[in-house]
Amino acid sequence: MSTYLISNARPEGGDPSDLLVVDGTVTAVGAPGSLDVPEDAEVIDATGLIALPGLVDMHTHLREPGREDAETVETGTRAAARGGYTAVFAMANSNPVADTAGVVEQVWQLGRDAGWADVHPVGAVTVGLEGERLAEIRAMAESRAAVRMFSDDGKCVHDPVLMRRALEYVKAFDGIIAQHAQEPRLTEGAQMNEGAVSADLGLAGWPAVAEEAIIARDVLLAQHVDSRLHICHLSTAGSVEIVRWAKERGVTVTAEATPHHLLLTDELVRTFDPVYKVNPPLRTDEDVQALRRAVAEGTIDVIGTDHAPHTAEDKECEWSWAAHGMTGLETALAVVQHTLVDTGLIGWQRVAQIMSRRPAEILGLTDQGRELAPGAPANIVLWDPTGATPVDPSRHASKARNSPYRGMTLPGAVRATFYRGHPVVRDGELATPLAR
Repeated sequence: MSTYLISNARPEGGDPSDLLVVDGTVTAVGAPGSLDVPEDAEVIDATGLIALPGLVDMHTHLREPGREDAETVETGTRAAARGGYTAVFAMANSNPVADTAGVVEQVWQLGRDAGWADVHPVGAVTVGLEGERLAEIRAMAESRAAVRMFSDDGKCVHDPVLMRRALEYVKAFDGIIAQHAQEPRLTEGAQMNEGAVSADLGLAGWPAVAEEAIIARDVLLAQHVDSRLHICHLSTAGSVEIVRWAKERGVTVTAEATPHHLLLTDELVRTFDPVYKVNPPLRTDEDVQALRRAVAEGTIDVIGTDHAPHTAEDKECEWSWAAHGMTGLETALAVVQHTLVDTGLIGWQRVAQIMSRRPAEILGLTDQGRELAPGAPANIVLWDPTGATPVDPSRHASKARNSPYRGMTLPGAVRATFYRGHPVVRDGELATPLAR
């Protein structure tokens, strides 16, 4: 049995408190020095640190099976722990695709064996992500992985009949369809956001309406069948308006924004550095500001990293040939502090909501995202808001180096991550995994 006293932490930015962790559970919380502490407790000095529930990422690419040269479940969850995450949802676009019970169980077991964070596989909506027929949704839901979210992320479920059938199917077990909103005919050959910059550079543009048209269609389908819909990596001001309208009408829709869409704009594409090539593309400053306001007001429910690791071969090449995607697990909380907290848009309670509690609620997790109160599982991140995170991808735990923040210094730093009461990160560095 392990016992830790986390002393003088500020739960969700509140008053300093002591937290007693015994055998993986928060057993007591009180004013500093007020708790009855066992003699064998190890004291963790958290003076000045903010204690948040372990972060939950609804949108991670771990690449295994099939692209272990870019990332593995082991390295990806190491990166997650370094970023303060204690649970991640692994998207289905592996090779083979996670469209069967066998593949999702493999990913789930790899996560348990690694011991750095909970890994919840996301099942594919369609076989092979091909958009032609539904995958083995029921079998994945009834597997040991107990899949509840299904997505063809990387591709859009563009056929409205298939999308309707998927929404109807998951309704039977309170599942959720997570849509990559991209009308394929409107984005053929697209290289970046359609706008003034694409016109200047002569690159084929991806219009905002390609995202917005799918979201508009799908919120109406979700309303029609009374099922749950989640919008992945929402990126435009128009998409915000559609989601807001749908929520006002009572549609059961949730939405996520990525850290990079809260900070970076399409002006960076002028460098032709493929590290800035991502799907959906970086948008305009007007879109960035609309997304920030939407997170603050609650139209956007969660922050999803869309951590998309790639090999150097796939990213360090000509722009038109480069793969889409950016790493993000190890920098997400720092970007959120920079764009939302330090700008005064939200406080730390809202950070806990969008990065931990709300994703756990959406996905039915009862052992993640809990308020740090007696009886809660001890999934905890200790964050130093006065620290700094110099971004050097060569020092990241991820196998990949395609961080768009390289060379930047972001505010704040993870000092410790407790996963089920076990410190997987201490003093900002990886410690030891949880042994099961």
